[in-house]
Amino acid sequence: MFRGWKALLQKRLAVKLSWRYSSGIAIERALTYKVGQKIHGFTVNQVTPVPDLFLAAVKLTHDGTRAQYLHVAREDSNNLFSVQFRTTPMDSTGVPHILEHTVLCGSEKYPCRDPFFKMLNRSLSTFMNAFTASDFTMYPFSTQNGKDFQNLLSVYLDAAFFPCLRELDFWQEGWRLENENPTDPKSPLAFKGVVFNEMKGAFADNERLFAQYVQNMLHPEHTYSVVSGGKPLHIVNLSWEQLKKFHATYYHPSNARFFTYGDLPLEQHLKQIHEEALSRLSAADTDTAVPSQPRWGEPREHHVTCGPDPLAPDPSKQNTICISYLLGDISDTFEIFTLNLLSSLLVSGPNSPFYKTLIEANIGTDFTSVSGFDGSTKDVSFSVGLQGVAKKDIETVKHIIPQTIDDIIVNGFEKERIEALLHKIEIQMKHQTTNFGLALASYVASCWNHDGDPIELLKISEKVSRFRHCLEENPKFLQEKVKLYFKDNPHRLTLSMSPDESYFENQAKMEASKLQGKITALTENDKKEIFDKGLQLIAAQNTPHDASSLPALKVSDIQPKITFTEVEIGNAGEVPVQYCAQPTNGMVYFRAMCSLNSLPEDLKVYVPLFCNVITKLGCGILDYRQQAQQIELKTGGMSASQQVIPDCNSLDIYEQSIILDSMCLERNLPDMMQLWSDIFNAPHFDDEERLRVLVMMAAQELSSGIADSGHMYAMIRAGRTLTASGDLKEMFNGMHQVKEMKRIAEMTDLTLILRMLLRMKRYIFSQENMRCAVNATPNKLSDASREVEKFINGIARKKKDRKGSRPNIIEKPLDPLNEKTFIPGTGISRKLISDPSFKPCQMKTYFQLPFPVNYVSECIRTVPYTDKDFASLTVLARLMTAKFLHVEIREKGGAYGGGAKMGHGGLFSFYSYRDPNCLETLSTFRNGSEWAKAGQFKEQDIDEAKLSVFSAVDAPVAPSDKGMNLFMCGISDELKQQFREQLFAVDKSSIVDVANKYLGFGQRTTAVAILGPANDKVNSDPSWVVR
Repeated sequence: MFRGWKALLQKRLAVKLSWRYSSGIAIERALTYKVGQKIHGFTVNQVTPVPDLFLAAVKLTHDGTRAQYLHVAREDSNNLFSVQFRTTPMDSTGVPHILEHTVLCGSEKYPCRDPFFKMLNRSLSTFMNAFTASDFTMYPFSTQNGKDFQNLLSVYLDAAFFPCLRELDFWQEGWRLENENPTDPKSPLAFKGVVFNEMKGAFADNERLFAQYVQNMLHPEHTYSVVSGGKPLHIVNLSWEQLKKFHATYYHPSNARFFTYGDLPLEQHLKQIHEEALSRLSAADTDTAVPSQPRWGEPREHHVTCGPDPLAPDPSKQNTICISYLLGDISDTFEIFTLNLLSSLLVSGPNSPFYKTLIEANIGTDFTSVSGFDGSTKDVSFSVGLQGVAKKDIETVKHIIPQTIDDIIVNGFEKERIEALLHKIEIQMKHQTTNFGLALASYVASCWNHDGDPIELLKISEKVSRFRHCLEENPKFLQEKVKLYFKDNPHRLTLSMSPDESYFENQAKMEASKLQGKITALTENDKKEIFDKGLQLIAAQNTPHDASSLPALKVSDIQPKITFTEVEIGNAGEVPVQYCAQPTNGMVYFRAMCSLNSLPEDLKVYVPLFCNVITKLGCGILDYRQQAQQIELKTGGMSASQQVIPDCNSLDIYEQSIILDSMCLERNLPDMMQLWSDIFNAPHFDDEERLRVLVMMAAQELSSGIADSGHMYAMIRAGRTLTASGDLKEMFNGMHQVKEMKRIAEMTDLTLILRMLLRMKRYIFSQENMRCAVNATPNKLSDASREVEKFINGIARKKKDRKGSRPNIIEKPLDPLNEKTFIPGTGISRKLISDPSFKPCQMKTYFQLPFPVNYVSECIRTVPYTDKDFASLTVLARLMTAKFLHVEIREKGGAYGGGAKMGHGGLFSFYSYRDPNCLETLSTFRNGSEWAKAGQFKEQDIDEAKLSVFSAVDAPVAPSDKGMNLFMCGISDELKQQFREQLFAVDKSSIVDVANKYLGFGQRTTAVAILGPANDKVNSDPSWVVR
């Protein structure tokens, strides 16, 4: 699964720090190890407590293979394992990416097909995946179950070090020549393969394409000059023999870095890794080091082309221009820490100099996707530039960037901005998330990959102190860095990209030419062999494989009951407030739900825009720059988002609202609540230019995100005609909203929009429409209560009561179990909408977009969350995905992904992602329904599906999010326990029953949506609505 590691590692500070506890058994145990101590074939090299993060780090080396090992002990039950290999390809055939897929297709100990995907249904993992970065490949998993950890570790070790690497798996996952109809030797030959289609989809994303060009051209001398994920037309040059050779070279313990995290004993991990893998191997001299990029004597400039974006905010402004600078070595941890901070000072938020000179110049829609710090390569880099630029303004951008750098060298940075960034680090050290192990593995991966010290990376407070000392010793410390790395740095790349109307046509022609070249070289015997191999692959895909060798948990291993979360309900004035005491590590989390029931219908479409801008326009005595500064100085973020929440008892009732979300350190709670008070009472809706900047950025973000999330847009669109809540979701989050934002971005005068936003504020921000929630430490709840009450009492009263614009409002208690005894107007409640005028109907919608792949979805209206059939449908979705749809859509069809899911809104959704097929996939969905109705599965399959469902149901919940299902959705712990018991009770008869009841063709209302390239069959079929 080729991932955008740049994007992940650009946010290193934003993802690296989470669960924080006082010292416990796991840490104390780790601190007893001594340097030089021998443990199961490993030698301890370093033992370091990191009290700021409440962890202890242990570094070891395997004696026989020289494999490196880092263990992070912490009182966290969500234990993680990862092994990464430095993989440095020298061509763009995608060999590390295809190898990453192929090693997971079967191994010596577990020779069944696709043990990785089978284990998704045989474990309670909280995470399982694999990543191909530019210069390493990583295999991580996490789980809260000790037995499960050992099972998964066994599978991962055997896959990485002893894979089968069968030729059939290479054809399936990588690429192959095959007849379009594999059972018809006269049908045309075509390129097929999962990675081939995945990368065709990836390179349809212009932001991804530009980022790849930047890396390749800024580092032209070694592995970064190629595409590790693979260029589609280069992938078809890779041979099976080359794949096996790459594994033998790079997947060796001497080139490996092992990482474990959590509260399980280190000794058990070391024993299993040594006995099952490393004891069978010896040390090897693997020279995979990446040399430093030779520095240029003078800057370079290049131009590239891309496909046009039909949904661009301004079709005449689709150029991208960026300047990138090569900086220092990733292993210099303090210098990298400084450069990361410096990058944030340069481009983050409206107070940053490049935001002022580039974004607010209104010559582009947003920063380029690569703008900021990139720590994913040996030599790190910084980029800054604009997308959505007119051709005539490219030279202007080229002039502005160096001029801005000159100004920074002279004027420096405001002290308050530096303090705001250091405050952000403090927040991130305290804020607790549930995926700390994975975030930590990601955080250290690149530095460690190039022989930097991963433990040094964890000493955040030391670096902050040293940074402060450097500033005190030399007030021009940062300005000198700017001069050194930007002003006086000749290793800089100016890259521009412009749309070419014939780009996608040319890509198709090149693929056709490549295909024809391969076909021309074939003899008749070659063609017969290709046909025979295609039949072999189909036979292998159709043959049931014995998975009994794979380890598995049992349904009996699942805890029968959940742990209930205690909440208290109080009032602040007339507004109900839910309080949840949690170990939040000195943080306070405040949320407010504001109903949209009174909002006139003509304003509904602007709700996403309202949410996007309401915390960014200025408020009270603060202009938008001052507001942004205060938010950074006093909070961990303040945001608003639109919500459409289906009722858990009825498909035709839903809640419409926006949720306000914020967090802060305990000492800053009064400041945070004052900011909310100013936003409620005195938001600024008078700056058209500021709004224009935000509108253009929002429109660009929506347009750019379609290629990466096309399956989500397809599912949302398909659900539009099936439920009233689905219709509103499409308006808020679907293609309707993408096109609406494009329309607003094209408006020359936004004063009308400003007036509409002001009208919306008057309807949304009122005591009558609110309920609030606070999560904090027990001793801080009373302070929080006073601050919330002060905030509520300070909300300006309306001159007249704004009644709901719709008469069909149903008031229900927050806890649905109290519904029978509930008296409207008392206690905390939800005011839901019932829309008797909405009638479900079937519809088929096709969005014609310039993508080389499809995103397909079919949705079926079924039952709400509390219905007894909901659990059976949930298990059925997972069962169909694992046992039918995965094989048909991914293995046979070549799509990157596909499956089925049961949504809380009562829609059973089929989907495919980066799919070379279109209408054929719809047939696959229906074949899957027939498979389920016929009961073509075993009890073991059902148990595995249940394990997969429970791994999601029992996913860890951070203290900040405890009680939120009740607060937002009205799903109490009692309802969760009821659903849990229903899941346990699901059996074959109930699954077959719901398949026949809901998935039978024509029995239930269904709808279809597809995003993809022009399709002649669709265009000639009047039953389709083509957009």
